[in-house]
Amino acid sequence: MPALILPLVDAATHWPERGGLVGLDLGTKTIGVAVSNPDRRLATGVETIQRKAFKQDAARLLAIAAERKAVGFVLGLPINMDGSEGPRAQSTRAFARNLAGLTTLTIGLWDERLSTAAVERELIGMDVSRAKRAEVIDEHAAIFILQGALDRLANLRQA
Repeated sequence: MPALILPLVDAATHWPERGGLVGLDLGTKTIGVAVSNPDRRLATGVETIQRKAFKQDAARLLAIAAERKAVGFVLGLPINMDGSEGPRAQSTRAFARNLAGLTTLTIGLWDERLSTAAVERELIGMDVSRAKRAEVIDEHAAIFILQGALDRLANLRQA
């Protein structure tokens, strides 16, 4: 049976209490990958995957999830500023559906509006060169997305 694809808060009810999550920033040419610790407090960058074919990309993501003993995925959903979903969001949902067919790990969708822009500003503020920013931006965006999701889940637990 394919994995569930749900908004983050709903997906969290299908994940065990403990276990790492894999955060993804899906770009057209690359996929930024981050993971959380088992307590889901801290997101750390893993790598940037150069996209090739879906099956190769998915195989690498599933290998990372297995290596890290992850219990789910958090996929950044690029929603427009007006709250609508454009072609990039539709493409992300299609990727999620395809990935769901290859795993049983629930996929949580998290609004990633402005994540890349925020990371870009941060890297510029740190005086990172344009070439170096291009190398690391997707991985850092994945960290930003996953950390935002982890913070949201922590706030829900405290409520």
